[in-house]
Amino acid sequence: MPYQIKELANGIRIVHQEVNSTRLVHCGFVLDIGSRDETHEQQGLAHFWEHMAFKGTKKRKAFHIINRLDSVGGELNAYTTKEKICFYATVLQQHWDKAADLLCDITFHSTFPPKQIDKERQVILEEMAMYRDSPEDSLQDEFDALLFPDHSLGYNILGTEESVGNFGQEDFKAFVEKHMATSRIVCSVVGNISFKKVLNRLEPLLENIPAKQSFTERKSTNGYQPKTNILYKEITQVHCALGKPAPSLTDERRIKLFLLNNILGGPSMNSRLNMALREKHGLAYSIESIYQPFTDTGFIGIYYGTEEKTAAKARRIVLREIKKIREKKLGTMQLHMGKEQTIGQMAMAEENYSGLMLVYGKSLLDKGGIESLEDIFSKIRSCTAEDLLELANEVYDDEKFSFLTYLPKA
Repeated sequence: MPYQIKELANGIRIVHQEVNSTRLVHCGFVLDIGSRDETHEQQGLAHFWEHMAFKGTKKRKAFHIINRLDSVGGELNAYTTKEKICFYATVLQQHWDKAADLLCDITFHSTFPPKQIDKERQVILEEMAMYRDSPEDSLQDEFDALLFPDHSLGYNILGTEESVGNFGQEDFKAFVEKHMATSRIVCSVVGNISFKKVLNRLEPLLENIPAKQSFTERKSTNGYQPKTNILYKEITQVHCALGKPAPSLTDERRIKLFLLNNILGGPSMNSRLNMALREKHGLAYSIESIYQPFTDTGFIGIYYGTEEKTAAKARRIVLREIKKIREKKLGTMQLHMGKEQTIGQMAMAEENYSGLMLVYGKSLLDKGGIESLEDIFSKIRSCTAEDLLELANEVYDDEKFSFLTYLPKA
């Protein structure tokens, strides 16, 4: 296998792939903790923790954290999703030791200084305002809430102004203590460094972290009922979202749905939705269809913006394309091209070593292993037109779709 894995005595796993064709090392900690692990009162706490990791540890102040890798041309970053928090870095190979030490420090030894909490609280409120001013982003967040009402998967990752305004140091410490189990942590390294050097550096930093298990179980979704919602915003376009829940990460149909979604409205310009809505009719600048799987559920979503006077026509075209994939089997050439396109996109994504590093970490947490690209390619190539037609009728049933529309205020 191109990668190696070692599990430490405390349950933390290290996954590594050596790449000699680069001067860089990409490394990161992937934590199986996200916004779906919050209570209603804790909305935004996981994301706030991600910010606070850079604001002070037992041995570093905020300036020293920020300056540690920037001063040698490296990058330090983090992000929060519904189910993961990731702290990661990219550095030249000779600065690997600095990156490893810093990542361990901010991941496990943050102190959440009260003065820094107050400063960062305002930063996050500004981040919220920025997202509210971007209808493409806020539409997707509000659509999550429509699909998963009264459930943490429907919470905005940033939280609410009220919840973010109430967090204090003890809230962070309690959240970390409750959810940060060592068996739910993976350190992933991809780059020009040997596995021996990786272990020589990481093991002394990680082996003294006490083993800890979390017994909190993620709450299952509440059941789904299609809903339609219209909101009026200070915008000039109509922004639309439609979709429904879909198979999870562990569902055997996942690869087939990834292929089908790619054909319908993936990132390529020749997707069916892009060809129909933009290229043929000129009704949208962009339209995308996404399939987002989680560990126990998932969803499909279609997003686009158009002029108010063309909104009805645009919706008819979108629904017509969905109807086509449910009623007409893909031809031999269409299916072949869809497969080759999807395989090519995945192969190119593997060349992004920073992204690959994070994929390894998430795969270990979600599936307990890493599926090779060749195995995934084989599954894609084995998909038949009949398989995709059957799946389209199961998943793209527009009678079960929810709709969210942003309309310009009069």
